[in-house]
Formats: sequence, structure tokens, C-alpha cells
Amino acid sequence: MIKVGIADYGLNVWYGNMHDYKWRLSMLKELGFDGIERLEAANAETALRYNALAHKMGMDFTTCRGTNAADTLTFSSGLGKNYIWVQSTASDFDTFCRHANHQAEIAKQYGIKVGIHNHLGTPVETEEQLEEFLHRCPDCYIVFDIGHHHAAGGDPLYIIDKYFDRLVTVHFKDYVIKDANASVWSSRLRFCELSGGVMGDIPKRVAETLIQKGYNGWVMVEHDTHLQDPRIDLRISRDYLKDCGI
Repeated sequence: MIKVGIADYGLNVWYGNMHDYKWRLSMLKELGFDGIERLEAANAETALRYNALAHKMGMDFTTCRGTNAADTLTFSSGLGKNYIWVQSTASDFDTFCRHANHQAEIAKQYGIKVGIHNHLGTPVETEEQLEEFLHRCPDCYIVFDIGHHHAAGGDPLYIIDKYFDRLVTVHFKDYVIKDANASVWSSRLRFCELSGGVMGDIPKRVAETLIQKGYNGWVMVEHDTHLQDPRIDLRISRDYLKDCGI
């Protein structure tokens, strides 16, 4: 069964960060979401406390981010999660891949996967870069963002079909063009609620493909920018996915 969560960066921007997990999870539960992607914890005690709170509320999360790579790995593994994001500050592709391969090797010892989050303005931005990364890092998986991929000129359906077995989660989003000639991606476009941008029926077709292929993991709605009460945008996106069968 597919679960629907929130990659809550946009909420942090709107509210000025995450101030109370109970409030946020209550709001998301009311809107029909099953949880969030990343639980943030400065130490093991906090990770355990937030984990208990989420489960008490009937909510969940898929990975736990600590203040460093080692804590991210051990917290996520210890809480029974199955993946973490690739963590690297490298700006060149070769170094980025080396870091990712090392993380994947270490993570195997903890029974956990390492997933690359394709993102505009990073070493893994275009479809060509993503495929080259997956070739060079055969033990890595994908935290696949259909909005970033489409905005970089790629075909999300192609990646979903070809690399289905390497998906650990899928980020759903749409976007509008702000300035097509801008050199910086964040000035070029703004991510928004599903059905509110230029992607047309691609999110719907991605959802249908995941269902047809028997995907039983998490999908994450992500709105990097809100121009109104986030609950309005999130409800639109949740209803959109319901109409897609998720």
C-alpha cells in the first residue's frame, strides 16, 4: 500500500522552521497525510522521543536526519527506517560519486539504503547525470524528485520505468516558470501544488505507473514555496493524488 507523506521544506520556509512536531503532525494528519519524510533530531534521545510521538499519533516518517552523517545513519537504522539521503558537500561529480559509494558501503552494514536526491543546481541534476550516477554507484538508490527532473529537461516516466527497483521514495511536485531566461534555477521557476504548474498530466501518469508496477513505498508531496496558507496547497495536492488512486 502506498503511503503519502510530506517533504516539509516548504512548511519550514513558510512557518520560519519546525517549532513543534505534534502541531505539525496533527495538521498533516487532518489533511489526510500519513507522515513526513525526514525527522530531524540533534541527538538519540530526541530521535526516540519524536519517534514515540509520531507512533502515538498514528503517523510515521521514512528517515531520520541527525547533525552529522554518522548520526543520520545510526538513528535511521536504529529506528527501523530503510534509507538515508546521500550526504556530500562535493561540487564535482567524481568526488560526489566517491562519497556516495563509501556511504552505501557503510550503510549496508546497518541494513539500510542510500538514495540520491536528484536536484537542480547539484552534481546530479540532469537525466544524463542521474543515469551516470546510477551507473557509477550501483549500490545506491533514488530519492526521486519528478519536479526537479522534469525542470532539468528529463522524463520522469522513463526513470520510473527503467529504475523502478531502485526507488526508495518519490517526490511529487509541480512548478511554474518565473523567468525562463534566468541562469539560477530558483529564479527561473517556483515549485507549487500539484496541478498548479506546467507539468500537465505527468504527475498523474507517474502515480498510475507506480500503481501498475505494484509500488508499495512512500510518495512525498513537496511544495518548496507557499504563497498562501500551506494547508490550502497541501489539501489540493492530497486531493490530486486521491484522484490518481493514491
